[in-house]
Amino acid sequence: MRSTNQPFRPGLAVRDITFLALATALIFALQIALAGLPNIEVVSLLFLLYTLHFRAKTLFVIYAFALLEGVWYGFHIWWVMYLYVWTILWAVVMLLSRKGRKHGAFFWAVINGLYGLAFGFFCSFLYVAMGGLKVAYSWWLAGLPFDAAHGVGNFVTALVLFVPLNRALDFALKL
Repeated sequence: MRSTNQPFRPGLAVRDITFLALATALIFALQIALAGLPNIEVVSLLFLLYTLHFRAKTLFVIYAFALLEGVWYGFHIWWVMYLYVWTILWAVVMLLSRKGRKHGAFFWAVINGLYGLAFGFFCSFLYVAMGGLKVAYSWWLAGLPFDAAHGVGNFVTALVLFVPLNRALDFALKL
């Protein structure tokens, strides 16, 4: 796993498994460490960066992270959301970064901020299936203040940390 220029190949080398395991451990540890701060997190930024570097292999990290979250916090309705909500971010980043397009830190900070703002909306999809549109809509509206804080937190976090974390990841992958 060198860089974004390498195509996805089925199967994983030992080096790939090691990097993906470390990426999962880092994202999980940081999520727990920052859990006391309301909607301030680096999970979205790290998934964004992992997608830029690992491409499709990031899906392994996403689902391993979701599994660890379920084991740590218990499996409940939010856990089902984690199975698809991070995949939405992955898909957006994949689409926006395809064919060698390069975007700067500000672009990715905006994407990360918009994702944080839309997080509750994406999570509400499950409530459509459980209780209908009215239940999903009311659940989403009730969480809008937290989504706004989440969006601002994601934007600022990405604006400050995108460049140093991207450089660190570039460096680590070249070892």
